[in-house]
Amino acid sequence: MTEYEKLHSGDLYDPGDEAIFREQLDCLEKQYDYNQTRPHELEKRIAMLKEMFAEAGEGCYVEPPLHSNWGGHHTHLGKGVYANFGLTLVDDTHIYIGDHTMLGPNVVLATGGHPILPQLRERQMQFNLPIRIGRNCWLGAGVIVLPGVSIGDNSVIGAESVVTKDIPADVVAVGNPCRVLRPIGEQDRQVYTRGRQIDPKLLEK
Repeated sequence: MTEYEKLHSGDLYDPGDEAIFREQLDCLEKQYDYNQTRPHELEKRIAMLKEMFAEAGEGCYVEPPLHSNWGGHHTHLGKGVYANFGLTLVDDTHIYIGDHTMLGPNVVLATGGHPILPQLRERQMQFNLPIRIGRNCWLGAGVIVLPGVSIGDNSVIGAESVVTKDIPADVVAVGNPCRVLRPIGEQDRQVYTRGRQIDPKLLEK
């Protein structure tokens, strides 16, 4: 198995391999151009996202600046995904983000890790494990998701949380390490924040 083939295998590999490095630089060139676009160039940005990312569904938008190891090359966006400023994708292997998921400012999705053993880290060895984020999730500002983690549909991850293990669907989870706080339930149909009531008409749509 070549070093390039190990990218998506979970095996340890050398990220400085020439074939990997050459293709990665090509992806980073596109990311550089994306980050230089002007605010009114929305159509250009959307077209570039479809070229840069493995998949980008209709209605996706990523606010520049985007920071990504592979410029989104291994990242799959469903429909209507929105990412605020400063998204960091350590997308050395695949990241899957479901329809209508929202990512707050400065979210980090990191598929890459390094072995604890010092001798291997001295050789800059790396491994990658995919991240999967479900449909209609919301990750608050500064959330960090670590390699191999999955987050279920509809779940909310509180700001600055560090998600080290899988989070189920339909929950609110917070903290470092991130833990389930409570299920999403009837109270969330009545109040949206700090005692503020939801207009019932909004739920009729």
